[in-house]
Amino acid sequence: MKHVLKMLDLSPEEITQILDLADQLKYEKKHGIAHPYLIGKSIGLIFQKASTRTRVSFETGMNQLGGQALFLSARDLQIGRGEPVQDTARVLSRYLDAIMIRTFDQKEVEDLAEYGTIPVINGLTDFSHPCQVLADLMTIRERFGSLKGVKMAYLGDGDNMANSLIVGGLKTGMVVSVATPDEYKPDPIVLDFASEYDTFTWTNDPYEAVKDADVVITDTWASMGVEAEKEVRQIAFAPYQVNDELMKVAKPEAMVLHCLPAYREQEITEKVFEEHADEIFEEAENRLHAQKAVMVLLMKD
Repeated sequence: MKHVLKMLDLSPEEITQILDLADQLKYEKKHGIAHPYLIGKSIGLIFQKASTRTRVSFETGMNQLGGQALFLSARDLQIGRGEPVQDTARVLSRYLDAIMIRTFDQKEVEDLAEYGTIPVINGLTDFSHPCQVLADLMTIRERFGSLKGVKMAYLGDGDNMANSLIVGGLKTGMVVSVATPDEYKPDPIVLDFASEYDTFTWTNDPYEAVKDADVVITDTWASMGVEAEKEVRQIAFAPYQVNDELMKVAKPEAMVLHCLPAYREQEITEKVFEEHADEIFEEAENRLHAQKAVMVLLMKD
């Protein structure tokens, strides 16, 4: 594992390795056991998209590992003024030990990895959100003890979260069902990958997807970059709201997860969100532990 660019690149064994180390680091953090595995290391955090959880978890995580994190906004870098990504990659490779980038285009992440000589971590693109999904898988595994055979239902937009959850879930032995409107399906590359698994279903019927689910997951209907489509999307996604009626067809003790930020009474009701708030904020915390595991595995000598 040289980089974490998208879930499609990770093997089942690599995902398990990340989750196992994340569990260990979480245990150590909870019990006050220091783990300065990255003393003397530096990671650059490039943000073309705003963030709460990504920035704070990476900066805090790197600090807890004994290293240094540098916040690099697009407006502060020459990349924001037209410098080619390949030049930025080659320069930063001479200063840093790794790069995390949160941006729009998946190709930008791939180019950083191709032209640089240090590990690159995808903090989010329009195609993939591997760090979030690693935290999701960690949270689900904590609850059930294993991922194999656990049914995960995702509802809403076939966005970066849907793409990454499908791949991560199937690679770890989960049963994955996804419900989206016809015009908002997951990426064709991901659907092609998923077609090889008899444990995957796509439908435009949210009740069919959620039936007997162990885990129900949703995301905002208008992610960064598509805010102009908000009104159209609210109409298209209204039937996919996670609410009491929908949860009746899931298993009685089903989890509900949301990568946040959550827009209550849109993709999820206030009632369902608050009933599952402990799970959702455990999921948010696990961003810290999963990303620390990724950084250690990529950067530790």
